[in-house]
Amino acid sequence: MCTSPFCTCPNTKAFDDPFDPEVSLTHTGVGAEKADEARPVQAFSREAAVSRAVESAVVQAVFGGCDHSRRAFLQRVGGAAALGIIGSIFPLDAIKALAQEKSGPPEKKDLKIGFIPITCGTPIIMAEPMGFYAKHGLAGTQVTKAAGWAMIRDWAVAKQVDCAHMLSPMPLALTLGAGAEATPFIMPAIENINGQAITLHKDHKNVKGPQDMKGFTFCVPFDYSMHNMLLRYYLAEGGVDPDRDVKIRVVPPPEMVANLKAKNIDGYLAPDPFNQRAVYEEAGFIFKLSKELWPGHPCCGFAMPAEFAKTMPNSFKAVFNAIVDATLYCSEAKNRKDIAAAVSPRNYLNQPLEVVEQVLLGQYPDGLGNNVNDPERIDFNPMPWQSMAVWILSQMKRWGYLKGEVNYKIVAEQVYLAAGCADLLRARGKSVPDNYYQKYKIMGKEFDPADPEGYIASFAIKRT
Repeated sequence: MCTSPFCTCPNTKAFDDPFDPEVSLTHTGVGAEKADEARPVQAFSREAAVSRAVESAVVQAVFGGCDHSRRAFLQRVGGAAALGIIGSIFPLDAIKALAQEKSGPPEKKDLKIGFIPITCGTPIIMAEPMGFYAKHGLAGTQVTKAAGWAMIRDWAVAKQVDCAHMLSPMPLALTLGAGAEATPFIMPAIENINGQAITLHKDHKNVKGPQDMKGFTFCVPFDYSMHNMLLRYYLAEGGVDPDRDVKIRVVPPPEMVANLKAKNIDGYLAPDPFNQRAVYEEAGFIFKLSKELWPGHPCCGFAMPAEFAKTMPNSFKAVFNAIVDATLYCSEAKNRKDIAAAVSPRNYLNQPLEVVEQVLLGQYPDGLGNNVNDPERIDFNPMPWQSMAVWILSQMKRWGYLKGEVNYKIVAEQVYLAAGCADLLRARGKSVPDNYYQKYKIMGKEFDPADPEGYIASFAIKRT
């Protein structure tokens, strides 16, 4: 008997109903062969076959491949209830949409996508003027500028936009109900890696490290941001308690430079172009790039309510493909000048072209008299590694944004669609490993996604 979960043999185990407690999904065991002989042959369309294969793979993953546990659970709660429970944990509809080789025309072509005017969202923004949405059948799709992250959150939850540029912790927080009513979100792609900096007022050029920052007032763009998590991490590693020794305020990115010039704040860990804009305005200097803390860290992503993939699977697949293509295009240095010209105008970033080029090309003055050439200042990689989600969750727990038990792996896999993105990347000739959990070294300290609680316990400064 064929054992491939993607073949079209009607008797294959992958096409048995995984929500039927009377059906064994294993090929071995007492009564398995007899059950196979007794089971009627079913005819499947290709779409139905792929859908069933996805359900079977997810269900078996949930129960760790233990068919006895699966059947016992189904007998207790029933197949329909189990489908609802598992569907609420894993984005089954999104996975099914991505698994189909062919899909129909988008249910909605003129999507509305919210964004914040920062270089982190470059792929999402440039995909409109450079034609990436139209290329994938989404003619009429428009990006819509928001003033701050709270507005993006509210638009996305209220479905005033179909999809949104989000900080990578935001869909995790929304799904868990941290800071807002719990609403299941998915993030199929990261947008940028690196691309942030700690910028200080020009009066603080004598600062050498966290120990010199006690008493400072910083700002970050949102509580549920990599900026907040990385700033807290950096300060705490230097012995500075981010809740007691400094003040951290939330300020929308477009207002940061004005606050720095007015000396309302001493500095910020923020997205570009506002670090570079502070240098351009002679208000501050770039103290440290975020990649010096964690090389290759995620920042922003492309997200939407999980319901979007369920109700508009073809539109979901089309926009996902458009975003992956746009992100890969942004990752190539040879394209950056054209991209800078596309995203600088008033309706997008509303920034001097010179400033945007300095960020995207990595050739910039730092405000200390140095001209720096660092092509990795910002980069773009769509892969939403689930280990990144676990790290973010660990820091949310560390600083008290999450209370009680956290099932890190389940939440990471519910929100970060690593397998789907990996499939699209492989289809474009990119090599992606099958394991979506990586170890990281952050300021010299190793993070193992298999032990987030041990990682939290290892810190001297924490709120939990």
